[in-house]
Amino acid sequence: MELLEVKNLSYKLGNFKLDDINFNVNQGEYFVLLGQSGSGKTLLLESIAGFNKVEGEINFRGSDISQFTPENRDVGFVYQDFALFPNLNVRDNIMFSKKYKQVENPEETLLDISEFLGLMPLLDRRIENLSGGEKQRVAIARALFSKPKILLLDEPLSAIDPTFRNSIMKFLKDIHRRYNLTTIHVTHNFREASYLADRIAIVMKGQIKQVGTASDVLNSPSSIEVAKFLGFKNILPVSILKEDSENLFSVDPNTIQISKEQLYCDYVFKGKLEECMGIIDHYKIFINVEEEQFFAKILKRDYMGCYADRGESIYIGFDKKDICYL
Repeated sequence: MELLEVKNLSYKLGNFKLDDINFNVNQGEYFVLLGQSGSGKTLLLESIAGFNKVEGEINFRGSDISQFTPENRDVGFVYQDFALFPNLNVRDNIMFSKKYKQVENPEETLLDISEFLGLMPLLDRRIENLSGGEKQRVAIARALFSKPKILLLDEPLSAIDPTFRNSIMKFLKDIHRRYNLTTIHVTHNFREASYLADRIAIVMKGQIKQVGTASDVLNSPSSIEVAKFLGFKNILPVSILKEDSENLFSVDPNTIQISKEQLYCDYVFKGKLEECMGIIDHYKIFINVEEEQFFAKILKRDYMGCYADRGESIYIGFDKKDICYL
């Protein structure tokens, strides 16, 4: 069921503009806004929260809330830098929304959230004495305490040590399920988006370029622009496949087979080895075919017995199912 609809939203800040943004978020969905730094993701999140006066509509359960103040939008916002109040201890930071909103059973709510997030021993501690991970949990607890209908997360993993990234991602998923949240999460990290998202919106230069399930967006980009942003390799003309089209296609480097002998795939090409780079457990291989160059990644254990010298002829092959048409 649709909970939030952003319709024809525009907002200009200096020379940058969010331009005619349209997407919807369903009840209980984990929705990710994925884009490079400077693409407008955070500006869009702040606009949903009510920090910017925008053109267009932000419909919540069918009612336009675009003119509502942040306090009246029933959202919880977790900033990239956490934005905790240094003059308040952990307990008062978490319960801050009591100052402007009536929270049902506040002490019970504090206890439940603090126990779940492992904050009980920290409630009387000053913010300056917390680690980065502890500050993040306090910021999330503060957002949850107001019992928001939507949780907004602005690059929540950017300040976290990479060694803890996997556990924090699972932690965010657990919070989402535990409190039956609808979550909108901003990130530039494909791995985060792939693990967390039910659906993804690609944000580029203030515009939404593609919206769909995580699998569809990450595996089937709708344009060359999105494909390049997602790091797709082997973006080549369809004509090389002997198909009558002026379009392009891409094939995953990991799905390309290589051999000095003939291969049995849907598409097989004979080319010349341009370069072979050994990278720990795999090879990065570049093969020239006609006027184009293919890039393949082969595990070292799979490449044994098919090594070729630079300039030597070699076969490459892949199947139709591994092609993404652009």
